[in-house]
Parts: sequence; structure tokens; C-alpha cells
Amino acid sequence: MAEWKRVKISDILNRSRIPVDIRNDHTYKRVTIRINHKGVSLRDEAIGKKIGTKKQFVLKSGQFILSKIDARYGAFGIAPPEVDGAIITGNFWAYDFDRTIVTAEWINNYTNSTAFYDICERASSGITHRKYLDEKIFLNHELSLPPVEEQHNILQKFDRQKQLIVGLYSLIAKDAANLAKLRQTLLQEAIEGKLTADWRKQNPKLISSDNHASKLLEKIRTEKDRLISGGRIRREETQEPTYSFPISLPDEWASCRVIDISKQVTDGTHQTPTYVKDGMTFLSAQNVKPFRFIPENHQFVSKHAFEACRKSKVPEKGDLLVARVGAGIGEAAVIDQDIEFAFYVSLGLIKVFNQFTDSRYLAIVFNSPYGVSYSKGNTSSGGTSAGNYNLGRIRALEIPFPSLMEQRAIVERVEHFLNIIKELNSQITERKDKSELLMQSVLREAFEHNHV
Repeated sequence: MAEWKRVKISDILNRSRIPVDIRNDHTYKRVTIRINHKGVSLRDEAIGKKIGTKKQFVLKSGQFILSKIDARYGAFGIAPPEVDGAIITGNFWAYDFDRTIVTAEWINNYTNSTAFYDICERASSGITHRKYLDEKIFLNHELSLPPVEEQHNILQKFDRQKQLIVGLYSLIAKDAANLAKLRQTLLQEAIEGKLTADWRKQNPKLISSDNHASKLLEKIRTEKDRLISGGRIRREETQEPTYSFPISLPDEWASCRVIDISKQVTDGTHQTPTYVKDGMTFLSAQNVKPFRFIPENHQFVSKHAFEACRKSKVPEKGDLLVARVGAGIGEAAVIDQDIEFAFYVSLGLIKVFNQFTDSRYLAIVFNSPYGVSYSKGNTSSGGTSAGNYNLGRIRALEIPFPSLMEQRAIVERVEHFLNIIKELNSQITERKDKSELLMQSVLREAFEHNHV
């Protein structure tokens, strides 16, 4: 085996500084460097007059380029042909390298090793979130380098091992995708009555006569009218639904809207309160994920702000919370803890008649493909994540409504299968972690071993 030598990074890399003055009437290519060694690619093409920094540098295809800000996060790579001639600011450093002692393939693979990440980390200085690479320290670091011929031999072996691991990554990704599809199918079949078809055959008395879903709706209507007449609750405004539940329901089921089975559908305060270091609990959409009420990471508000936010909007254990904004719009979870909190307008609160409706079943409807599609397709901005799932739309959501006992049977089965899926996902995560450790082990063996 050929002898490896200790060399400084400055022996391999030579900084390229080809200046260019940006002209307002010229179009320039710009690049992006993704972290985690995801490579260099074309960001966009921009006219000079829209480019703020007028003195930049030219990047050449085949050069090694890194971000002095994000190098410790793996923001580096070899410039591909499509970015040849692109411009870069002083925050991006481009380097030529001596091809008589090192190949581009060697650099590209070695820089994905933990050794190179460690070099970038140790050569960076500054506060935690604004650490910059110190070029002098970076270039002064040493590494072990085999002769070019040996580099080719090692790379051939590494490529064979890498392909096996990449194939493993692909299988893991497919398993994860299949589990995600299975989860969605489970939730959809639950609200279509397919998941409990056998249960209905085994329990005909629990879904017929006075237990039929239509009778349950009549009881809810009677109780709601009584509370409205007594001034206990008020009649809320709604909107006409834009579409109906697309699947025919079992004969024992009924169809209704959220407002038909709810005592109250409201949201939180519309005024952003002043947060304090210690006080009363204040929640927002970030505290709700599908089937997960997670109040632990929350803001604090003063006692006065807390009372002002709550007023008639008092969330209780068993109520349903729905995210009204952001990427998780429409995601819902039941409050499963006895906890006092106020909440922001980004959350919707649904109070059902607990003696007639299981709010956990309602969470299944909201988190199902049907519920998610409804929430994202009825935002005020035309369906983007920046839209607002307004209360009128939430109240108008059509609900496939089974008897109370079947609601509970659906919840029991969904929770059982979701726990199985959660365990399988944990196994997939473990396999992914092991695969990543395997890749790093192969990288260390190929590129980090000190042969001197």
C-alpha cells in the first residue's frame, strides 16, 4: 500500500479571487450551497440592478466552494458545470486545487467525513449562531493524503460500499413513505365506517333505534336549543360548506356539520399579549400537532393578560384544539390534561356535548385526509400555508357521524393501530440512524485513517 503523507489544507487548496463589478444591465448567475453536504447548485439568475453587492467574485466549474458562515454545517462542495461563471460574495470562498496531488472526487468525499466537519468547527469563531470560518486557521489544518493512484483505488472501493448504503437508505425511505400512506388510509377508512364494519355486525343494538346516529343528533339539537334559550350559550354564525363528504356513509350513520354537534367554536385572543418570563400559560398553534396536545413549550403572560384573553373562552380537558394558521393548518388534538391556559387566535377551540360526542373521534375527522384537504382547500389565501382556517369554515365542516358507542370503538381501533405505526416508525428511525453511522464508519475507514 502506498504511503500516506501529512499535508496542510493550504497545500491542496488555493483561494481563487476573480473580481467582477456588477453591471446594472447584465444578468448574472448566482449559486446556493446546501448544508449537510447536499451540494452546490444554481440559485437563480438576476439582473445587475437588483443585486445589492456590486463587487463580487467569479466562480468556475470544478472549483471547491464553501460558505464561511455555514461550513461547520456542511455547506461546501465542488461547483458543477451549470454554475460556471456565477458570481459569489465574500461570504463564499472558492478554491482551485492541485490536481497532481488530489482529485476532485477525493475532496468531494473527504469533506463529507466527520474529520472535515470537525476541522470546520474548530476553525470557526464567534458567538454560537454567528460563527465564521477563520481562513488562516482552516488552511493551516493538516490531514492525511494518499498518492493520486491510491486515491482512485480507495474511491472505487468506497463507491461500491456507498452504493450498498444508498440502497439501504432507499429501502428505509420507502418503508417510511409506506407507513405514512398506511396511516392516512387508516384515518380515512375510520371516518368512512370501513374500520368498524365488523363491529357494527356484532353490535346491532348499539347502533339502531334510539342509538342510531340520527337520534343522537336529535338529542344534541334539543340540548343545544335548551342552552341557547337559557342564555348559557349563543347561536354562532357559520358558512355554507364548499363540498360534502365524498363517500357514501353506512346506513347507521348520519351527516352533520361541526356546528351541529358543538356548544362553542371559537378562537383565542386577536391581540398579541406582552410575554413575561414567568406567569400564566399561553399557547398557540405550535402547541398542537396531529393527536398531540403539547403545552410544555409555551409562552407566559401576566395574570391580567391571562384573564383578558380567556373571558368566555375557557378551554377544558376534553375540548378539541385546531391549528388555524401555518404549515400545520387543520391539525387537531384533544386537550388531555387538566391545565389552565389562554391561547392565541392561531388556535380554534371546539367544545362538544361530551355525553353525545367523543372529541377524540372528532380529532380523527380533522386529521384524516378528508379533514386536512378541507382545511387546506378553504384558507383565505387560496390554500397556502399562510392562509387562515376561519371559524365559519370550521363550523361548516361536514362530519360523518356514527353512534356514540361506534365513535368510541373507532377511537379504540385507531389508537391501537397508530401505536403500532408509531413503533414501526421508531424502528425505521433506528435503522436510519444505524445506516448513517455505517456511512460515517465507511468514510472514516476510507478517508480518515492515518497511514503515516
